[in-house]
Amino acid sequence: MELISEYFVKPKHEVLASKNPIYLAPIEICMLGIDPIQRGLLYNYTHDQSTSSTILNIIDTLKESLSIALVHFYPLAGRFVTETFTDEKACSVFIDCNKGPGTRLTHVTAPGVTKLDILSPDHVPVIVKSFFELGEEILNYDCHTRPLLSIQVTELVDGVFIGFTMSHSAGDGTSFMHFMSMLSEIFCSSNPSEKLLDISRVPVYVHGPCNKLPLHRLEEIMNIREIRSLIDRVFHFSAKSLALIKAKANKDRSNPNVSSFQGLCSLIWKSITRARNLSADQETACIMVINTRPRLDPPLSDNYFGNYISQLRVVSKVDELLGHDFDWAAIRLNDGVKAQDDKSIRNTLNWVAELISTVGLSSLGEDIQGPNGVVIGGSIRFDIYGLEFGLGKAVAVRMGLGSKTDGKITAHPGCEGGGSVDLEVSLEEEHMTSLEMDHEFMCFVS
Repeated sequence: MELISEYFVKPKHEVLASKNPIYLAPIEICMLGIDPIQRGLLYNYTHDQSTSSTILNIIDTLKESLSIALVHFYPLAGRFVTETFTDEKACSVFIDCNKGPGTRLTHVTAPGVTKLDILSPDHVPVIVKSFFELGEEILNYDCHTRPLLSIQVTELVDGVFIGFTMSHSAGDGTSFMHFMSMLSEIFCSSNPSEKLLDISRVPVYVHGPCNKLPLHRLEEIMNIREIRSLIDRVFHFSAKSLALIKAKANKDRSNPNVSSFQGLCSLIWKSITRARNLSADQETACIMVINTRPRLDPPLSDNYFGNYISQLRVVSKVDELLGHDFDWAAIRLNDGVKAQDDKSIRNTLNWVAELISTVGLSSLGEDIQGPNGVVIGGSIRFDIYGLEFGLGKAVAVRMGLGSKTDGKITAHPGCEGGGSVDLEVSLEEEHMTSLEMDHEFMCFVS
């Protein structure tokens, strides 16, 4: 990897609202000890393309578009600040929207690396991690001194990879996609400057209260977690395969209301549990990360920027999970999703707020699924292949180091559309090998 250029980008003009601090909500404070969001897109590119599509012109247009986008998404140009309250032996964290030099944009080359080097292997190659933040391992907490948002443009022999990294304590996946879609919209405008005050989805910010942690020095409990040697693989499921999964998940129900995605989640949970060869009396959990905006009363628009998420957690004994077809787990996931209403969500948020204000957090960043569980994030509803930056439609989506834990699963729509789904799965090597030999699971993989 060779760094060609590095830029720091601020909003195109001064934003008065940026003078106000944005205090992190309790759930965002909890995320300081985990990884940022990282998503990247692989595009076709040949070096004999027209002048308007040269890498340098793409970089220049991206800089201009980013400066315009940051007029609307101004918190992403700032940094975290920890405010201490010595008398109370407490601290709080907020975004100073004007601190630091801005968002980071880098242009990098990967000599000798081709698209096939990324797409052909069954497992995601290690080099993909270096397409985000030059492969550096960071936590959300590190955005006290690092950008809340960074973009890396990596030039391959026959393609371009654009990797986005955003602090998860600044926003969730819905906010991340909101920003990227508006950046793409501005980029693709015939005259980006016209988009300065006219974007199709203007973000909404809520300036909440100062949430105090009963800690004098927050950095004392920030530890980079041990990185295990994990194998990543993208499993593809066609629309036809998902229809079969849905039918099987609803086989004994007169009212077939289990979705194909809930059926897919139950299938992967059961299959990974079997691949781990756990003892019958152990517990395993399936955690699904859910966007709470439409579930609140009244509902919030997806334009609300921040972290509006909850975790649906379904627990089972191993023998119980493996002793049933995956429709058994699918029904429990379906019931759990339906139970995520306004009251349930607010009770959880109140519990988190009470936790950090009275007890503090003895360990931020632990794997939320435990040693035997799976966590399912991402969304098949995100139009990630609709993001274009002068290079046409992307040919693949990949992730970086962020949020890679044993049993982490991230869902994306399939490249061909039509209701297809990709799951990027991270597992220890022996368990990935077992999963790849699991007949029930692999018969649905396209």
